[in-house]
Amino acid sequence: MESDTIPVTGVDELERHLDELLADPNLPPIPKLFDDVELQLTDANIPPLIPRLLPKITEILKQYNQDPAILCSLAIKLLGPLTFTHILSLASEESLVQAMRSPAPSANILAMTVLEKATKSPSDAAILAMMSNLFTSFLTQWLSALQVEVGEKGIKVLGDLLDVDCDTRPPDGLAVNGMEITVRKPAGQGLVWRRILHDRDVYELILSLCTNGLTSQQRSLAHGRLLRVLPRLAALNLRAVTYTEFADLNQRYANFDGNGGFLHFAALHMIDKEDMLVHLNLVDFFETLLSIQRITPFSTYKMDTLKQLVKDATTEDDALKAAILSLPERTVPEEAEDLSRFIQEILTT
Repeated sequence: MESDTIPVTGVDELERHLDELLADPNLPPIPKLFDDVELQLTDANIPPLIPRLLPKITEILKQYNQDPAILCSLAIKLLGPLTFTHILSLASEESLVQAMRSPAPSANILAMTVLEKATKSPSDAAILAMMSNLFTSFLTQWLSALQVEVGEKGIKVLGDLLDVDCDTRPPDGLAVNGMEITVRKPAGQGLVWRRILHDRDVYELILSLCTNGLTSQQRSLAHGRLLRVLPRLAALNLRAVTYTEFADLNQRYANFDGNGGFLHFAALHMIDKEDMLVHLNLVDFFETLLSIQRITPFSTYKMDTLKQLVKDATTEDDALKAAILSLPERTVPEEAEDLSRFIQEILTT
């Protein structure tokens, strides 16, 4: 008999324990029961366990008063072989929203793991884009969570969603310093992009969270997270992140005129440059942005946009300008010369 067909021991005991937790949300979990089962799980033996365990875990999480980390860990393992649409047949949008809004980071990670499934195909990403309540809950938790692991997970999920959903794509994949930025894959439907960039409520949500909707600590984290994801999005579709139809929201939340999109907001109007830690995030952002844009297809629009953006950002920021000029010295040798020429061209008006 193959090892991966051996029955998982301890499932009956775990199932009975799940029934106890369902009956009494104040009951503490017994870690050994969860660990014994989770350590035996493989892609081969998970499928028959899903209908036995996952619906119960989902119901427990809706009402559970204890730390749900051990429940979420097992749920993530059970979700491994499932597609996004299969998961939606087992867990309602409402339950995913509840997990996303939970104060427990493990529940947030679980919900984001489900959304991550939608990054595997353009059609799944399109389905998620239509789930407005879930998507806005995701953006809110990604930007506002104090836990680093939630922020990191959100950066990856959002970047991957917008990658698979992008309806324009470079003919070849893009990579900087060996790090893959975009890959060669079929164009998506663009529905996630439209949800973020052309849904007034979503655009306003992001601006408000990054300006006055959070505590000072949360806001600093939100700034860093938005700055981390934008260079990748600019590589996928620079025009999309440099224009908005909601100029009135720019004025209301960031006090600047014009139709500049998220790239202009984040690079020029979002952060307090007197805050040294936040300013370091801005320096990292420009270094990453320019390193990636050097290898994206040439266009006059790209060069004009970058020249103006860098000029506006460095006019009264000598530290940022010095960091940009010294960037080639801190990149891999085989890319340093080309990057230096590119930066000189950007800085030449």
